[in-house]
Amino acid sequence: MVFKTVIHRNVRLGEATSYGKSIIDYDVSSKGADNYLNLAKELISKTHNG
Repeated sequence: MVFKTVIHRNVRLGEATSYGKSIIDYDVSSKGADNYLNLAKELISKTHNG
């Protein structure tokens, strides 16, 4: 499966990893969290719509 969503480099992503947290738990308002939420939406859309 190929996705259109891009996960941009983001300092907060690295920080979340170093604290052992997901980016959603660490900083839901960050660009990285937004990227991953968009990817999740795209994945759900592709799997439900074929």
